[in-house]
This record gives sequence, structure tokens and C-alpha cells, in this order.
Amino acid sequence: MAGSAEKLLLCFNMFLVHLQLWSFLLPISYSATVTYLPGFQGPLPFELETGYVGVGGESEEDVQLFYYFIKSEKNPKKDPVLLWLTGGPGCSSLSGLLYEIGPLRLVMEEYTGSLPNLSYNPYSWTKVASIIFVDSPVGTGFSYSRSSQGYQTGDFESSKHLYQFLSKWMIGHPEFVENPFYAAGDSYSGRTVPLVTKLISDGNEAGSELFINIKGYILGNPTTDPVLESNKLVPYAHGMGLISDELYESVKNSCGENYVQIDPTNVQCLKDIQSFHKCISGLNTAHILEPLCDFGSPKPKERVGDRRSLTQNYKEYFLVPHPSNSVLDCRDYAYYLTECWTNDNSVRNALHIHKGSIGKWQRCHRDLPYSHEIQNSIQYHVNLSKKGYRSLIYSGDHDMMVPFVATEAWIKSLNYSIIDEWRSWIVEGQIGGYTRTYSNRMTFATVKGGGHTAPEFKPKECIAMFNRWISEEPL
Repeated sequence: MAGSAEKLLLCFNMFLVHLQLWSFLLPISYSATVTYLPGFQGPLPFELETGYVGVGGESEEDVQLFYYFIKSEKNPKKDPVLLWLTGGPGCSSLSGLLYEIGPLRLVMEEYTGSLPNLSYNPYSWTKVASIIFVDSPVGTGFSYSRSSQGYQTGDFESSKHLYQFLSKWMIGHPEFVENPFYAAGDSYSGRTVPLVTKLISDGNEAGSELFINIKGYILGNPTTDPVLESNKLVPYAHGMGLISDELYESVKNSCGENYVQIDPTNVQCLKDIQSFHKCISGLNTAHILEPLCDFGSPKPKERVGDRRSLTQNYKEYFLVPHPSNSVLDCRDYAYYLTECWTNDNSVRNALHIHKGSIGKWQRCHRDLPYSHEIQNSIQYHVNLSKKGYRSLIYSGDHDMMVPFVATEAWIKSLNYSIIDEWRSWIVEGQIGGYTRTYSNRMTFATVKGGGHTAPEFKPKECIAMFNRWISEEPL
């Protein structure tokens, strides 16, 4: 009997070990299907899932990353799966879903106290791909931490969280494991998407428990090299006719084409920089042709660390009252409507938000205890290029926050040969932008008339661009 008891105890202990190993592989998550959303008339014409995946922390549950998953409206069994990150850092991925590449739009109507309405976006990228919109880093959107320590994060930690998220999410959605996978995002995500892609690649090479079928990455209006981006603002402004030839030549010569760390004893350079600011004051840097509005949640300034440059006084110059005939003339009004929508209890219930997890939803959380550790992400592009991953880098050509000339410059600095020379790409008989493809399988594209970021301003052109690229066709 004693021997039998020992064998029984041994079997029980082995069972516990296997249970612990299996529980490690299982996603610590919650998900639910959403078929109706307040503000949208009738059932949703696409498949939406929302949920949380627990990552980080000693218990693997401290950080709860919230996501919206929308299946491809074409062939979800075979179509690519995208991870989508919105920049900031600290801006909710709902921005990408509602304003850029998702199948829903806020209806631009003046707010009267009733719930804002939603409409269907016919130019959604979910026409040809399944997309996971993740609120990252923790503290963004509906993502939260069970402990105060969990909110202490940065570029490296948040990227690790995303890799953990993907691994667990894929385990919970095994039907998508073999689909082609792409990491994607815009703005500040130009720092983290390349690192997330590298972490996935490294995990695959190391033989991690789950192989993610990563094929490449996509970046829109990405901040990559902040020094280069600052130094390209002056030539961009000159090329767009915002400053005179004389001022351009003077500031270029007096500052030595270096506008990041200005010598306080260089009187002429300081004078020229002041003249430069006066010329561009009042512009909407997200799109230089659009009106500047001083209400709602403005687009975030790119976070580039502590620096003294010609961009450091943007708030002083740009966030000033400007009269408008109607709030509906301002694209930013949609951001205000989104906050009215997301903070309604019926919406939170429909999205299955954990009660008490966060207070007021903010489109962009500007006070996160976040460490900006990646000052330049070019090294990750070099690494991924050597491994043969595809990439699409696109820029709205009227974006002054991350000028396309800066993005074009760092891509050129990689010194890869050109295999498809600079040319226009066409949508319905009209020029959608310009493109060039390099031997490292990187495609650069401008979106004519696009801003920060391009799909918000030119959705029809951007879905055409994405569809061609994801199908491995020339733009």
C-alpha cells in the first residue's frame, strides 16, 4: 500500500509539473466576440473580437494589454495577419481603427450630448488582411496594469510585452499560426515596430515554443532618426514654399545645416531660426494644408528625447486660437467625438472593458512613465534587411512632423541598390504618390496629399498601396 501511495503521489506531482508547463503556454487572456456597437446601425458587417492578454510581471498577469481583432473580410484562413501599433507613445490603437485603416469611422456631427455615430469605412485594410489593434504600451487606451510597477516601461520593455502578447494570442488563435504575419504601425512606432519584428525573428531562430510566420513589417510616417528628422525640417519647408530662398540659404549657412543643438553664441543662426519660426507659425504640422484647431485632443508631438532644436517651441507657436466657421471644418474634432464615445458606459460594456480598470479613456496618454530608449532605429532596419524581410515605408508628403525627405534620407543611407527607380503610382487613373524599391526588399512610397498619418487623409490611395504591396505586386 505504501508503494502504491508513493506511486500515486509521484504521478500527482508529475501531473502538477505538466499542468504548470501547459499553463505557461496557455494565454492568460480574456476575449469576446462583438456583433453590435453603440452608435452603429445594425449588426457589424465584419467579425470583431476584443480582449486582454496578460504579460510581464512576476505573475505574468500584471500588465493587461487590450486589443481589437478584426478578421479579414476576404479570406481570413489565408490572408495575412497584421499587428497594428499607434504611435505617441501612449496613443490608443483605436486611432488606427477609427481614423486610419480600420472598418469604422466616427460620423462628423456636432456633439449634442447624445452618443456619436459610427459608419462603415469602405477603404479598410481589413478588406485583405486580419488586423490586431493593440493598445501599447501599458497605460495606453484600455490597457492597464494590476500593479503600479507595471506602468514603468519603455521602448525595450513594451516591445518585449508585445512579443509575449503575440505568442500568447497566437496560442489562443491557432487557426492563424500559419498565416503570413506582419508587424505594422505609424509615427513613434517607427522606433518599436522594427524591434518587435527583430524579437519575433530572434525567437523563431532560437526555436521558441511558438513559431510566428513573420514575413516583414510596415511603417507609416515613422520617426526613426530624430536628429535627421529635425535637420530636414528646414529643407522641407523650403521645398514646400513655406520659407523664402533667401532665408533658406541664410539659415543653412549660419547654422551649418545643423538645427538640433544650436550654439547660443551663434547670433545669426538664432536670428534665422526665429525668422523660420515666424514663417511657419500657425501651420498644422500634421498636414500643412489643413486648418489648425485648438480644441479636442491634438495630434501628439513626436517624442524625441531631450533636445534643443528648431522644433522645441512648436507648442508656443502652434497651439494658439484660430477662428473657424464650424467645428466640423476641423479634422481634430473627430478625436473629441471619440472620447465622448469611448467614455460612454454602453460602449464600454459592448467592448467588454474590465470594470474599474481605467478611469477616463484618453486617445493619447501624455503622462505615462515611459522611457524613450531607442534614439535611432536604423540599426534594426539593417538587421532585418540582412535577414531578407520585406518592408513598406510610406509617408504622407504634407506631413511636417516627420517630413518624407527625412525618411527618404535614412533609407538612402542604408546604401542598398535601387531595383525599381523613382516613379509615380496610380490609383483610378490619378497619381497616388511616388515610390522606389531597393534590393533589400524595402519599398518607399509617398502618398500625395497625405499627412501624419497618410491613411487618415488619403484612405482610398492607401488601401490600394497596401493591397498591392501585401500581394507582392508593384505599387
